[in-house]
Order: sequence, then C-alpha cells, then structure tokens
Amino acid sequence: MKFVRAFGAGLLAAASLLPFSSAQAAEDTIKVGVLHSLSGTMAISETTLKDTVLMMVDDINKKGGLLGKKVEAVVVDPASNWPLFAEKARELLEKEKVAAVFGCWTSVSRKSVLPVFEQLNGMLFYPVQYEGEESSRNVFYTGAAPNQQAIPAVDYLMSKDGGEVKRWVLAGTDYVYPRTTNKILEAYLKSKGVKAEDIMINYTPFGHNDWQTIVADIKKFGAAGKKTAVVSTINGDANVPFYKELANQGIKADQIPVVAFSVGEEELAGIDTKNLVGHLAAWNYFMSVKAPENDAFIAQWKGFIKNPKRVTNDPMEATYIGFKMWTQAVQQAGTTNVDAVRQAMYGQKVKNLTGGTAVMNTNHHLSKPVLIGEIQANGQLQTVWKTKDVIKADAWSPYIPESAKLKADWTFPWVCGNCAEPKFKM
Repeated sequence: MKFVRAFGAGLLAAASLLPFSSAQAAEDTIKVGVLHSLSGTMAISETTLKDTVLMMVDDINKKGGLLGKKVEAVVVDPASNWPLFAEKARELLEKEKVAAVFGCWTSVSRKSVLPVFEQLNGMLFYPVQYEGEESSRNVFYTGAAPNQQAIPAVDYLMSKDGGEVKRWVLAGTDYVYPRTTNKILEAYLKSKGVKAEDIMINYTPFGHNDWQTIVADIKKFGAAGKKTAVVSTINGDANVPFYKELANQGIKADQIPVVAFSVGEEELAGIDTKNLVGHLAAWNYFMSVKAPENDAFIAQWKGFIKNPKRVTNDPMEATYIGFKMWTQAVQQAGTTNVDAVRQAMYGQKVKNLTGGTAVMNTNHHLSKPVLIGEIQANGQLQTVWKTKDVIKADAWSPYIPESAKLKADWTFPWVCGNCAEPKFKM
C-alpha cells in the first residue's frame, strides 16, 4: 500500500517547524480513503478517480484544511480484484481509521465492500452509474441510477431525434450492473410496446476481446428491416475491441448506433476514436459543456495534473460533488463522526459542472441532469440532448414488480433503505 499525502505548501512548511509525535500528527489529520483499481482491467477507468480525490484533498489543504486539520488521502490498489476490494476497505477503516472512503467503479466491487462498511459503520462515496436496487445507510451514491441514464437514453433513441429505434440489443459485461440494468430496460421496453423478439440480450466476461461472432449476430439482428440500436453496459478495456469489430464488419453509427453507459472521455483518450465517431454515450456530465463551473474545474484539473492531454469525465464530476458534499457536511456537523455526518448530508447542495444544482436526497442518491452525447473524432462528446431540469434518482425501479413497492428514505419515520412501509408508526 502506498500513502499519498497532499498538504498545502504553507501548512507543510509550518508543520516542519514543529516536533509533532505520531500521535499528535494523527490528531491533527483527517484521513480519507481512496479505493480505486490502479491496475487490472478497470485501471483504464478508475485511475483518474484516484487523481481526482488527490486534487480535491490538495485544494482543501491549500484553503486551510478541514475543521482546522490537514486532510490526508490514503491510497490503496484493489487491482480489479473484487475480493481484494473488501480486504482493502477493511484495512482503510480498521487500520487507517479513515473518516470516509471514495471508491469503487463496478457494482461487484461495491457489493464486495458493502458488508464491511455496514459492519464497521464506515462511509463510502460511490461515484459511478449503477443499476440501482440498493440504498445502504453507509453509502452515498453520486453516480446515476437507471432513471438518470439508462431510461432517458432509451427514450431518446425511441424519439424522432434519436432515430425512432424499434429493435434493441442489450449488450453488457457479465456482472450485476449490466444484468440488473438490462432487467429494468427489458421491462421498460416491453411497457412501451416492444415485443420480446425485438430485444436481443448478450453478456460477455470482463476483458472480453473476441467479438467477431457477437457482432455478426448484432448485424444479423439489425438486418430485419427495423431501426436497431445497441444499449451497451460493456465495462473496462473490452470496449476497445468491441468498437473495432463493429468497424471491421462495416457497422456504422447511422446504421446501428451504440449508446454506451461506461464509455466517456477518459476511455476515449487512450484509443483511436475513428471506429467510435457518431456513436453515443449517456452521462450526467461532458467535458465539452460550456459553463463557468466546468471551465473552473477543467482549469483546476489541468493545473493539478500537469498533463494537458488528461481529460475530465462524468465519474470525476460525481467524485467532485461527493467530496464537496462530504466536506460541507463535516463542517456543518463540526465532526467527522459518521453518524453525525450522515445526518448532515441530507439536503447538501453543490453546483453541477454542467449547470443547475445537485442535491443529496434522503434515499442517499442525487438529483442530477441527464445528457446524451455523440462521440467526436477528438475523443470528446458533443451534447445532442439533455433534460430540462435535474432528475431525482430512484433507488428502486418502478419497472421491477418486487421493487416497485419499496421505498428508500433514511429519515424518520422510514429510516430504511428497502421498506414497503415506515419503520416507525406516526
């Protein structure tokens, strides 16, 4: 494990003049954990989120720290190994005594660490779009729920502007996020009158690279005379050979468009985008959006990372929002105590980088805008559609019968993440 200490220059200089003991230093420091894969199949996506947290820590220390104390980021590498995520989470909470953890990308990694956070009463900020169907008192979900990404993407493709798609390929990596999201999407499509024979579902393992047969099946499925689109929940580096094979078989974006939920600016920055131009992505943030808050964030990122080629993306904004809300809640509570900070989190507001305001709701999910973007040759995403206002996340989908009756609300009288009725009677 390596430690990354991000101190403001003035604070560090002052600290060097005083002979602090390790115990004194610990008392004057607030630790936060960074739990992202820096190696393995998910490093292509997660490394930049580690850097985002370090930037936020550096920024707050330059402003004097938090509650008069320096903030220290403790970075670990769970290496795209799902059981290792749980081990590293326990290490951060038990050994390092971190006040909060910012981490995970895949839902399988989040599911792996969830029992640890609930057992030890830790606080996790999870910054990536996911399948919903969860609300833990120990997790704040700052990425999109299905009604903030997947459902709007399908609505767009069904519209005249989106091409009036009639046939659907739901292609995903074989784990909980794609399977649950596609379960929701399949039910939603059928509620809109789409027949079962017009829905094709396919799953592949992490790191999959032999797409020839699958893409041929997609091509055949799209040759039935109805406008066809691919809704992709493919994660990690498997996206590179997938798009390459689409191009190899002559499938263009105007024929069978792909709308991706896990391909953003960071993933596009490291590959040849010629095979992806014209395809789509659905997120809550794009680097290309012109807004004062976004301009300031990009300038801050460029100044911190010292690499003009590094880009910004949606999970970075979700990390930024989560970190800002946590620091505001700590200041409001006057302590890093998890129970006190949790109560202070409800109603916290941070300006979105694309306009409007993100609000933390009592179901531990945000209200956020939704954007559909078209991939450009320069690796950026140009907005082609966006919601008029922010959308409140649904922790439980109304399109899954067993979930439709459930409510998540961690305030009185509900005090529950998956209840059909309040825990306490009025």
